[in-house]
Amino acid sequence: MQARIKALTQQFLNEIIAIRRHLHEHPELSFEEHQTSAYIQNKLTELGIPFKAGFVKTGIIGYLKGKHPEKRTIALRADMDALPIAEASQLEFTSRNEGIMHACGHDAHTAALLGAAMVLNELKDEWEGTILLLFQPAEEVFPGGAKLMMEEGCFDGYEPEIILGQHVLPNMKTGHAGFKSGMYMASGDEVYITIKGKGGHSAMPHALTDNVLIASHIIVSLQQVVSRIVPAQIPTVLSFGKVIANGATNIIPEKVEIAGTLRTMNEEWRTIIKGKIREIATGIAQSMGAECDIDIKDGYPVVHNNEFITEQAICFSKEYLGQEATEIMDIRMTAEDFGYYSQKYPCSFYRFGVAQNNGETGSLHTPQFNLNEDSLETAAGLMAYMAYRFMSDD
Repeated sequence: MQARIKALTQQFLNEIIAIRRHLHEHPELSFEEHQTSAYIQNKLTELGIPFKAGFVKTGIIGYLKGKHPEKRTIALRADMDALPIAEASQLEFTSRNEGIMHACGHDAHTAALLGAAMVLNELKDEWEGTILLLFQPAEEVFPGGAKLMMEEGCFDGYEPEIILGQHVLPNMKTGHAGFKSGMYMASGDEVYITIKGKGGHSAMPHALTDNVLIASHIIVSLQQVVSRIVPAQIPTVLSFGKVIANGATNIIPEKVEIAGTLRTMNEEWRTIIKGKIREIATGIAQSMGAECDIDIKDGYPVVHNNEFITEQAICFSKEYLGQEATEIMDIRMTAEDFGYYSQKYPCSFYRFGVAQNNGETGSLHTPQFNLNEDSLETAAGLMAYMAYRFMSDD
């Protein structure tokens, strides 16, 4: 079966690349993927794969059925949205939509899922069950398409036993795939703190509330949340990247705003940390004569890769790509709305390498990002093979 899937993937590769190039040339922002959705629907229609569209306006679920469709159900997920970035490339298929770019590889994710669907559709007499093709909008913008699609009932009637998702990785060799069992990607919350008090002339701080100094104390003191409160074995990051103190050399402002991000790998401690942030910031502000407003916006949850499913996926990858091309990865403190799926279903979220041979791949979320299209053969073929193995492995 490995040989058949590799041969079919090679057969469809030019079409998969053409799909990716079309999507790259016509990127759309989160919750606005209307033309992308229509294009995918046309491709599914051409393949004779029934689908339901309109989840969160642009989301799609395709229903690829093998023998005995009721026997088991798994889902394969790809995100569709692009980023508000002006592309800086000389590609023939560079973005036509000014200021919008597929700088995170979602064009490749979608093309690979369609490619896997082509392969599995050819082999549907060889496996049993139903494979859901999950084309998801708005991974890049909170609250994320994953949560909203589930709230709109995208799995009604077809509860998946497993969900697989994949993502490009620029610093991984093309032809390789990477896996991490257990906790893999962090939750991502936004922290907004506003300090308010009496401002005035900076030459008379004794008559004022020095809100800049208070904000500084809060930022420094909150570092103890990570270093002294959270257990050392729980990866956690609390970083502040924005401070607005709109005073002057001789003016202490009445208000100072600070904003940052909280990342952690433990949902229980995620809740505890938020309480500690409020407690510490409020206590410092009050002790120095100021008021403190705190707003913590819940972002995506932790991505947890089911240990049993992921260990199976690693075995399947070794069968398909080989031992050397199957990498075991470390955790990442970035966030992904795939976490919503992993909180509810057994999931595995893995990476496929897209590094250019000349080293000029660029980084994700930059205008220079340019993946190696040879990676699409790996992405489509491996996803198809793993789906086949999960559908045929009793």
